[in-house]
This record gives sequence, C-alpha cells and structure tokens, in this order.
Amino acid sequence: MQKLKTVVLSNALFIFLFSAAVLLSACRQETTALQQVLASGELIVITRNSPATYFQDENGDTGFEYELVKRFADHLGVRLRIETQDNIDAIYQRLEEHDPQQPVLAAAGLISTPDRAEYIAFSQGYYSVTPKVIYHKSAKLPRKVEDLIGKRILVMKGSYQAYALKQLQKEHPELIFETSDAIESVDLLRLVNDKQIDISIINSNELAINQVYFANVRHAFDIAPAQEQRWAVFRSDDDSLLQAANAFITEIQASGLMERLAQRYYGHIEQMGYVGAYAFAQDLQQRLPKYEKFFKQSAQEYNMDWRLLAAIGYQESHWQPEATSKTGVRGLMMLTNNTAKAMGISNRLDPEQSILGAARVIETLRNDKALKDIPEPDQTWLVLASYNVGLGHLKDAQKLAEQEGLNPQKWNDVRKMLPRLSQKEWYSKTRYGYARGGEPVHFVNNIRRYYDILTWVTQPQLESSNLGNTMLHKPQIAPEVSTNTQDEQARL
Repeated sequence: MQKLKTVVLSNALFIFLFSAAVLLSACRQETTALQQVLASGELIVITRNSPATYFQDENGDTGFEYELVKRFADHLGVRLRIETQDNIDAIYQRLEEHDPQQPVLAAAGLISTPDRAEYIAFSQGYYSVTPKVIYHKSAKLPRKVEDLIGKRILVMKGSYQAYALKQLQKEHPELIFETSDAIESVDLLRLVNDKQIDISIINSNELAINQVYFANVRHAFDIAPAQEQRWAVFRSDDDSLLQAANAFITEIQASGLMERLAQRYYGHIEQMGYVGAYAFAQDLQQRLPKYEKFFKQSAQEYNMDWRLLAAIGYQESHWQPEATSKTGVRGLMMLTNNTAKAMGISNRLDPEQSILGAARVIETLRNDKALKDIPEPDQTWLVLASYNVGLGHLKDAQKLAEQEGLNPQKWNDVRKMLPRLSQKEWYSKTRYGYARGGEPVHFVNNIRRYYDILTWVTQPQLESSNLGNTMLHKPQIAPEVSTNTQDEQARL
C-alpha cells in the first residue's frame, strides 16, 4: 500500500512538473520579440562601420543609419546597443544565428534580394538609392553593360551590386567581376581613383558622400533601377519587432524627419575647397574687422597667435557668427552643443563666446598628454587635426605612423596615415574605427593657407611681436595663388 502511494505521488509530481514546464514554455512562446526588447530595455542593432551607416567622429556616434536606429530606440523607450560586423554576409549570418531570447535588428543600408528574402524579413523601404557604375575619368566613358565586358570590376561581397551583376551575367556570360568582403564603398572609390581597378558600382548616397575626396572618379550609368534600403530581422512567425519598425518608419516619413536626415547626410554635400583669393580679400575687409578684437583677446588669454584662431574661424564659418551646419554645429567657430557646454559657453551664436570656446578647446588638446610635448609647429597642426576629427582618431593615425616606421610627432608623417582611417584594411585594426581621414588633412591645409595670408597681410604686427617666432608661419604658396593641387593630393 505504501509503495502504491509513493507511485501515485511520483506520478502526480511528474504531471505537475510537466504541466508547469508546458505552461512556462507557452508563456515564453507568447512573449514576442518586441516584448523581449522592451523587457530587456535594450535594442541590439547590427550594422557596418562605414560613412553611410555608422561611425564615430569628433561629435561621437553618427551616421545615417545610426541616427535612424537611435531614434527608433528612443521611440521604444530603450537604450541602443550597436554591434558592427565586418561585411554584409556577416550581418545576415548574425541575424540567422541570434539567440531567440535576444532579438536583433540589422540596419546597414541593406537591399532585399530574392535569395535573402527566403530567410530574412525586410522592413518597408525608407530611403531610395541607385546603383551607379563608376570609372576613372581618363578612361573611355562606358555607356552600357556591354562596355563593361573585359574590364576589371570589383564590388562588395554580399551586396546588392554583386547580386545585380550576377543577374546581368545571365544575359552577358562574358561579363566577369570580382567580389571582396574586405572592402567598403570608400575603398572601391579609392581603387577606381588610383586606377587599381577599372569599374565598380556604388550606391548613389555613398557616392554623394565620398566623391568630393576622389577627383578622378566619374559616374557612367545606372546598373539597375532605384532600390529601397531596408532594415532586416531573421524571418519567423513573430514579426512584432518588424511591425514596430515599419510603424516607426511610416511615422518619421510622415513627419518629415526622414527627409531632413537624408538632406543632412546626402542632400548638399559641400565641396571642401580653398576659396579664391578675391573672395578671401573681400571677407578680410568686410567681416574680419568686426571680430578681430575677440580673436586677439582669446588668443592672448591662451598664449596663441590670434591669426591662427582667425584662420580656424574662416575655415569653419567664413566668419559668420550665425552659421549652422547640417550636423547641428553652430556659430562662428562651429562648436557642438556638448563642446560649448564643456567649455563653459552659454551662447554659441555670440561671436566672442564662440571664439573663446574654440580657444579653450585648442588649449585642452594642446595639454593632452599625447600632444603636449610635441615641438612646434607640428604640435599645432596635430592639435588642429584632432580638433577636426577627434583626438581618438588622431591617436589611431599616430599609431599607424609608428607601425610604418614614421614619426608620430611629425605632422607630415601623420597626415599620410590619416586617410587610411577611411580604408577598411586599416581602420578595422584601430581602436576608434572608421573616420573621414581625408577631412582633417584638408582642414589643416586650408587653415595653413588662411594663416599664411593673414600673417602676410599683418606683417608689421608680426615683426613687432614675439609671435614672429612661433614657427607656425612657413608659407606654402604666394597669397595670390589659387590652386587646389596640394590639397587634392593630400586629401587622396
């Protein structure tokens, strides 16, 4: 009898535990992907480290895709966790292999293709791009697909461009192309610019961002119609996270936010060029006198040449105190809101405060342990580069210079390394990742030119001042010369 009771109790315990397990399993199944994201308080987003998706600059995390997913995370009321993958295939693999208890979203300028759609669910489109054939300007203009036959063509592995070329091969078997998972769009532009390949295909948005850095690259024709970029999740019966993403995309499109973000990143790409001597001479007469005393006051307070501050101001805003960039920096010295607060500046549009804030930033950088013991004039040029691209990225370039047997304290050596920060082969090995490395080179070159001219036109003041011994003034061109040759070479 006792044995029978034990068996009955054991069976009851088994039934209870089994029922509890079934109920627990059912509860887990009822927890949707969106609910899991909300419960964890974190949205995990997989992306690429590239100029059109996600990267870090002097203002912190940025990029078109980053701006979108950050707002989506804020919309959901959760924090954003960014994970980067080295290539497009790796992004899709990460989606496929994700932990079901940790939903992930991919936002990396992705375009849906039939082969991907079998196991990947894509959001509605949010931005239209066109795949464009690019070539070197010295080559004969290719006008159609047949003109690409026999050319060396390279595109990103796993990209829509690779898919489009594969489809074209069905009609044109002679069309041969290569793919690589170790490159990004910037690398492809550089390879075409340097004649290392004949042809590549770049989406219109990435071409718009980067073409200014590659003077030899030209657009030939569109390889395919416009395509919609989309977010992606792993395909399953649970599409709750995707539905939330679609609702968010619809909302920001209706509000105009999507258009504003697209305009900021792709709408009016500035041609970063050295203005003509005539325009500069006009601004010297009409604008500089209004703010010269503020440059002198701040420069004296922080023991620097006022003309260097003025040159920075001209590069940043052309001495316009109400200037506002597409990325939200404002004022004569174009300070970010965070930088202004950190420097104790309450009104960025006040020219006196803006100039003072910039002087404090330069002084802070000058006293950083990585820069403070570097002799002039190299210290100043390196400080200016970090002012533009961020101290972390400058340190990455210094480390690359050291690895190449160059002097990390010499501007002429470091500036050779800075453009590598936009090449995946190099930035993937650095601490701070991708940066528009050509920009600080261009930034410093322009400021040196403006500084040379300012010093030239204020020569009597220079001769009566100890500032004449700063060693910063080493004229590179005569003031009346207007050529972009040096800048183009340095930038590329």
